[in-house]
Amino acid sequence: MSSTAAAAAFLLLLIVSAAGAQLSHKYYSTSCPGLQPLVRRVVNQALSQDPTLGAALLRLFFHDCFVNGCDASVLLDDTASFAGEKNAAPNMNSLRGFEVIDAVKSSVEAKCNRTVSCADIVALAARDSVAALGGPYWAVYLGRRDARTASRSAAVANLPPPGASLSTLVSSFGAKGLAAGDMIALSGAHTIGQARCANFRQHIYNDTDIDAGFAAVRQLGCEASGGDSLTAPLDVQTPLVFDNEYYRNLVVHKGLLHSDQQLFDGGQYDYLVRRYSVNKAAFFADFAAAMVKMGDMSPLTGSSGEIRTNCRRWN
Repeated sequence: MSSTAAAAAFLLLLIVSAAGAQLSHKYYSTSCPGLQPLVRRVVNQALSQDPTLGAALLRLFFHDCFVNGCDASVLLDDTASFAGEKNAAPNMNSLRGFEVIDAVKSSVEAKCNRTVSCADIVALAARDSVAALGGPYWAVYLGRRDARTASRSAAVANLPPPGASLSTLVSSFGAKGLAAGDMIALSGAHTIGQARCANFRQHIYNDTDIDAGFAAVRQLGCEASGGDSLTAPLDVQTPLVFDNEYYRNLVVHKGLLHSDQQLFDGGQYDYLVRRYSVNKAAFFADFAAAMVKMGDMSPLTGSSGEIRTNCRRWN
């Protein structure tokens, strides 16, 4: 490598390192003290009334970050002249929890006006939801700003479909700077929540890498045609508890989605699924680390973007 190329590579490393260092778990310690307990109280109150919102809030974070980075673009409502991400195929009639984010934002604005981004609120709500349902707790790095736009086509292009193959999953996560191991750990988010019949019908009727008895039970609530919006738990044992049952299910070929079972189907990452199925602590540690890594994907910081006062529309 020439000295010029080496200098350029070193400069790029410094830029990447600086970008990764822009977020801080103490970002609002002076500008909005008490922020995190406030967010946690609102989230816990919402989950006490409807525990299924925990999975919804976690999913909001995933679907936000995977499009153009964690910038709250997924929260923007459509307008007469704007088509956002909410009604993109992977999100339409599927994403929930927006009203919880609204409630958090309202409380935060009353305490610290025009200070805390919607993107950071989504990140905190996801962490607090996981913790409230029995999962790990981690330091959320903050300082993101909110996007002024969103892209429906980017949502379609970037969010992995429920019928994705293992190679597609590895490629999709890799394009976002997440390793295959990160993908396996983050997929454990499916230990909570529900899936629509339209998203698992192909798997329970046509795939061979599925336990026959499990497929037969799921077919009772998801016929070969129609009823696309009927749902089933991603983890039938403990759908409202964040644990490692998801991986136990995969080992016995009881993954609900085709993309789930692809993680344990005679491939090179079977060992990780087995490890998490018997070691909840290892899963929790790796999941938390991967969530921090995902939360640092291309954040808007500094003077980029804005701090929305209403998460559903730009200022």
